[in-house]
Amino acid sequence: MRDDPTVIALVTRARKGDQGAWDEIVERYAPLLWSICCRYRLSRADSDDVAQTVWLRLVENLRKLNDSAALAGWLAVTTQRECLRVVRAVRKQEGAEKPFGVDMTTGEDEAAMIERELERAERLAMLRAAFAQLPSPCRELLSLLMQDRPPPYSEISARLRMPVGGIGPNRARCLAKLRRSPYLNGYVESDGDA
Repeated sequence: MRDDPTVIALVTRARKGDQGAWDEIVERYAPLLWSICCRYRLSRADSDDVAQTVWLRLVENLRKLNDSAALAGWLAVTTQRECLRVVRAVRKQEGAEKPFGVDMTTGEDEAAMIERELERAERLAMLRAAFAQLPSPCRELLSLLMQDRPPPYSEISARLRMPVGGIGPNRARCLAKLRRSPYLNGYVESDGDA
């Protein structure tokens, strides 16, 4: 997905000042930034600072990005460097030998970690895109069922005006539609359900 035409189009639009493109870039890659910050065990405040700095650097450097499709990699590397800067600052401030139990990885480990984070971010972006393409009733039903604490079927039935006995079959049909999404080609196998 490194040559994802969606990413290339987003970068092109963002370079022209399209606010919608910027919003999509942030929505698409914010989980990547957060996952890297979590890996460095940064506090919420430090993670917020890192994310803000990375987005600012992207604004400053987007026009200099030679390969638009490399956006995710640029964001991952920039986030990692910013996390290291924060960790070192905290370490210096606290005089600690090794902050937060962070394992200072080698260049090879960093590359592998960044690759894993990029793959995860790409999978999540594709899942969000596929989910957005579902019909509204499917999005509503799956959103209710995927909550940390899903409401009881009786409540879902009342909210969606759907018989309780229809929730399970509708969920199955919605998940089948989600699996068939072209965005998820290569990520999941279609089960052929209608």
